[in-house]
Amino acid sequence: MQNIVLVGSSGHAKVVIDIVEKAGHYRIAGLIDAFRAVGEETLGYPVLGGEADLPRLAVEHDLRGVIVAIGDNGVRERVADKVAQAWPQASFVSAVHPHASIGNGTTIGDGTVVMAGAVINPCCSVGRFCIVNTKASLDHDGVMDDFASLAPGVTTGGNCRIGQGAAVSIGAVLRHGVVVGEHSVVGAGSLVLEAVEPFTVTYGSPARKVRDRQRGDKYL
Repeated sequence: MQNIVLVGSSGHAKVVIDIVEKAGHYRIAGLIDAFRAVGEETLGYPVLGGEADLPRLAVEHDLRGVIVAIGDNGVRERVADKVAQAWPQASFVSAVHPHASIGNGTTIGDGTVVMAGAVINPCCSVGRFCIVNTKASLDHDGVMDDFASLAPGVTTGGNCRIGQGAAVSIGAVLRHGVVVGEHSVVGAGSLVLEAVEPFTVTYGSPARKVRDRQRGDKYL
């Protein structure tokens, strides 16, 4: 198995560790987290250093890839850029839980994480650095642009599109064909019947725009 590192060491990283272990495609050499001391551990894996240490660590540990294990879409994008700058040779790998269901004709981009019980039905396109969380479903012909995320228990109808950096929060339901605009947030438990404007927060049943947001703002 090839050695990889995870960037991040908190709750989301714990889930990614579990996926990598169960999938059995890679061996985790350790974690990258500039905000923790070297040697501190998460689920038995030590912090090896920060992003700036990656070129050295790549040689020392014969690293072949990296997963950015950070749940917030905006932070994940910034950190992925930082990793690419510090280690231009970095290969971002995806992690798909063996108990996820991936339909025929579906593509999954580099750096994307698909968690236990997730369902991605046929002919979907999931971009780079996305998250399809526990028991979330993306139905047929759905599209997730880069750095988008579906939280646990999200359900979409077919032909939905989740724009770049958009976050659909826990338990939300999207009608068939709904478009969620880039860098928008759909609040937990929402019923989305109409298109969601880019750079907005939408919430409720039926969902309505609550306010505007800027790229990288906290979700709610």
